[in-house]
Amino acid sequence: QVQLVESGGGLVQPGESLRLSCAASGSIFSIGFMGWYRQAPGKERELVAMITSDGNTNYADSVKGRFTFSRDNAKNTTYLQMTSLKLEDTAVYYCNAQVRLLTARRSNIYWGQGTQVTVSS
Repeated sequence: QVQLVESGGGLVQPGESLRLSCAASGSIFSIGFMGWYRQAPGKERELVAMITSDGNTNYADSVKGRFTFSRDNAKNTTYLQMTSLKLEDTAVYYCNAQVRLLTARRSNIYWGQGTQVTVSS
């Protein structure tokens, strides 16, 4: 099986920065795309950013220019550098990954447990 473990969440003030990490572990043959989503109270989960296996990224309009998504394929880890944080960035952040197991012929999507990011003055 696969585990995705997020870390790096916390409480910050507007304008400050945080870096989230998502580490994948388990019987992994390969990882395709990886992504970050977030869900604020009372709202649906939304895509924040996605990165392909060769490093191409897409961002939600709301975070373009402020968030940077990168991955270290050797460590099966992604990083979401968040700068100029706003009150509206407050949410639980979840990472996901398209993972093919050593024993599988197809990839499946796996999710982490989420990490809380709170931006408050």
